[in-house]
Amino acid sequence: MPSRRNTLTAGLAAAASLPGGVTLAQTPATTAPATPGPATPGPASTAVPPLPYRPHAIRTPDGLTLAAYEYGNPQGPAILFLHGYAQAALSWERQTRDPALARDFRMVALDLRGHGMSDKPVGHEHYRNAKLWADDVKAVIEQLQLARPTLVGWSYAGRLMGDYVAEYGTSAIGAMNWVAATSSTAETSRYGRALRHLGGMANADPALSIAATIAFLRDCFEVQPSANDFEVMLAFNMMVPRHVRVGLGGRPITFEQRLRSVDVPVLVTHGVLDKVSDITMGRHTAALIPGARLSEYPFIGHAPFWEDAPRFNRELAELVRSARR
Repeated sequence: MPSRRNTLTAGLAAAASLPGGVTLAQTPATTAPATPGPATPGPASTAVPPLPYRPHAIRTPDGLTLAAYEYGNPQGPAILFLHGYAQAALSWERQTRDPALARDFRMVALDLRGHGMSDKPVGHEHYRNAKLWADDVKAVIEQLQLARPTLVGWSYAGRLMGDYVAEYGTSAIGAMNWVAATSSTAETSRYGRALRHLGGMANADPALSIAATIAFLRDCFEVQPSANDFEVMLAFNMMVPRHVRVGLGGRPITFEQRLRSVDVPVLVTHGVLDKVSDITMGRHTAALIPGARLSEYPFIGHAPFWEDAPRFNRELAELVRSARR
């Protein structure tokens, strides 16, 4: 499997080759897989590799463009991956590049508003309205025609899944996977020590912001990523500007009671050594949702899908196969 550095290099080269300098987030929602044209004759010409995904541009009801990336089997059951605070769709590479998952499932990973290659409007009103986040999820499902997808939400994305269920119910989804995901703001004890870095991450001094982001990323993992992987993660974390980081804060959770009526299969995945969202958060989520199954990962931190990808991918596949059709 190519390294993340090589994948990014190839992807950037392919994006730069699009006509008129069009970026990923500007391509139509029905864009087909990118196919390189013939190289221009000459000693300096090089062939541009195809993108390893099918890019989509999602238009939200409030006029934003969100970048989405589709992998795998277009005819397979759908999975929609939603990442955490200051992260990106690339967080899910150990799922989107898994041969078994790619063979069986249609996988879509989204850059949330304010993140990655998606639009990053200025103003708290773009980030503190629960309906906007619910509408973003709904827009992806509808515009990509995802048939009862399994929602997989990591960390902050628990808010998105909860916002979506509170606004639109569960009729258009097949299952949910809460991955170290937030379901309550009532008890501060359900959060870990890594949250002490959030203030620094939003500091106006870029040096302090970078230092805090490095510390936060380290605390996201008990099993630490390689130096190459960490560089890529830090890069996409720093793509999230300060006004977005500030805007994401201070939003209360209002959907907690609605989770008691969720009627689709639910898997709650949580690392026992999570320093961002304590294991008690996962246990709380599992207790709230009727029939939810709790899968605890010993010796694993905030990113079980990365730290123990083989187990995570196996359990995710089982969940998707059990999803309501």
